[in-house]
Amino acid sequence: MYLSIKDLSVLYDRAMVLNKVSLQVDVKELVSLVGPNGAGKSTIFRAIAGLVKWEMDTLKGTVLGKITLEGSIIFEGEEMIKLPAHEIAKRGLILCPERGRPFREMTVIENLEAGAYLCKDKKAIKESMDKIFHLFPILEERINQISGTLSGGERTMLSIGRSLMSQAKFLLIDEPSVGLAPRVKEDLFERIRDVHGMGVTILLAEQDVSFAFDLGNRNYVVSRGKIIAEGKQKDLLGDELIRETYLGL
Repeated sequence: MYLSIKDLSVLYDRAMVLNKVSLQVDVKELVSLVGPNGAGKSTIFRAIAGLVKWEMDTLKGTVLGKITLEGSIIFEGEEMIKLPAHEIAKRGLILCPERGRPFREMTVIENLEAGAYLCKDKKAIKESMDKIFHLFPILEERINQISGTLSGGERTMLSIGRSLMSQAKFLLIDEPSVGLAPRVKEDLFERIRDVHGMGVTILLAEQDVSFAFDLGNRNYVVSRGKIIAEGKQKDLLGDELIRETYLGL
């Protein structure tokens, strides 16, 4: 299995944020992780990307108390749980955070170039840039625009583009549709489908169940820090308890 997570738990002091989460993603799959706000989706992503350990270091001694990370995160046969975030990123496992979060004071092109920081092959950088402008033509139109002035959808596209510049093999795309108008959301999800079509494996966290299920090869449902169901769209929507209690449909 390409990414295998087993019994992943995160505790903030004595508060259980994630409770023995287990999930798997195979190579070139697009898997969705759905659930309401606060269910634990972003914490799962931050743990995979090595950022919970960063919080553990920087928040040590504050009122939040001790952060405990337990379990196993295996990517391409290698245990990630103790690796720092930059080493995880080097292996091609890249987080696209909620609302994109570009370097706001930098231009679009400067953000994309920052994504290629670890790549020394100028030809490969040029090829990646061309692919991104083909996927997201609006970024080429905004190439010299300050990123902090972009719309929400454009920021998310820039975040995905910056990740692809780093030669990403596996994208963790966190809540890409938050705050977007329906038509913008629909276009963005088509672009995510195109990225997947390029051979990039994707784990997508999303509150909008209809869009997530349309994209995902498989789907996990998260509630209160636990995985409570897994399956294809028809199976999950055919379960009345899951549909009404956990998906709000």
